[in-house]
Amino acid sequence: MPENHQTSPFPTVSWIGDASGGFLRLIDQTRLPTECVEIDCLDSAAVWNAIKRLSVRGAPAIGVAAAYGAVIGARARGTDDPEAIRTALKEASAYLRTSRPTAVNLFWALDRMEAAADDPGCPPGSPLLERLLAEAHAIAAEDRAMCRAIGRHGAELLAPGDGVLTHCNAGGLATSDYGTALAVIFSAHEQGKSVHVFADETRPLLQGARLTAWELQNRGVPVTLICDNMAAQVMKERKIQKVVVGADRIAANGDTANKIGTYGVALLARAHGIPFYVAAPSSTFDLSLSDGSGIPIEERDPLEITHGFGRRTAPEGVAVYNPAFDVTPAELITGIITERGVVQPVDAETIRSLIGDSNATR
Repeated sequence: MPENHQTSPFPTVSWIGDASGGFLRLIDQTRLPTECVEIDCLDSAAVWNAIKRLSVRGAPAIGVAAAYGAVIGARARGTDDPEAIRTALKEASAYLRTSRPTAVNLFWALDRMEAAADDPGCPPGSPLLERLLAEAHAIAAEDRAMCRAIGRHGAELLAPGDGVLTHCNAGGLATSDYGTALAVIFSAHEQGKSVHVFADETRPLLQGARLTAWELQNRGVPVTLICDNMAAQVMKERKIQKVVVGADRIAANGDTANKIGTYGVALLARAHGIPFYVAAPSSTFDLSLSDGSGIPIEERDPLEITHGFGRRTAPEGVAVYNPAFDVTPAELITGIITERGVVQPVDAETIRSLIGDSNATR
């Protein structure tokens, strides 16, 4: 995976070259904020590793990266025989699905890539690899459009001067362009609403400190970084008027999986009478799950806690539990901001009417 430095932080995920010889280029988010480094992924193993080790992270960005990874994997048995390409695509798709279990966009995007390969309605004579790359480009373009729409809908919920708490990173680094939760804030800022963001640092990997604070600073949005355990005090001091977070999977009833610690923030918001919003595209809904009890929760390496960023911070041999996500019950969520509008109240009926049944199976 050759690396090279860049001066601009965007785009987070991009394709370089044509279908037969191109590759996926990513910002290595593990190196931020001190270094902005690009990784070139030349095979599906490199894409798998980038997703697993969080070089690319955030449900929408993972989905886009996986779609491009499927194109790369589809070339493993050659570039001319359509059946060989389909076989290689399915093998690559099955492999990429094992990288991370919680973010549903990963599976949604790979389902789309497999469907594109099997679509009998594709123009005859059109090279299959080019059709697959076009589908991956379409997934990326749709994500950019959805994020902008989420920003427009969400900005209406913020008042001038609001203090907004967010958890983890749901900005441009988590998508192909503008973000989800941060899209709401970016859009409000561009409208001159003078919002001020309080960013939880988000333990144990500090996505809020390393990524969210960095993104907000780069866009000129006022931001104050706080430790996760300071959120209650900041709410008590009435510095927070809204909470906006992202999501990795949303069940049919509105139960929402997001980065570990989000559930606690939702409980604090309820205790202080603060509206708690989730921002996510329709592709993050998994209507095959009736509620959040069926959402798979990834458990990550204990070293992320015992050796934070390479330095031992816990006694040797201590037992560790390291779930990467928790599930916030729908009853704690004021509204879910999507590209189609705001789900409010958050319940199965409202979700079905706004999102429809398009994501019911995967």
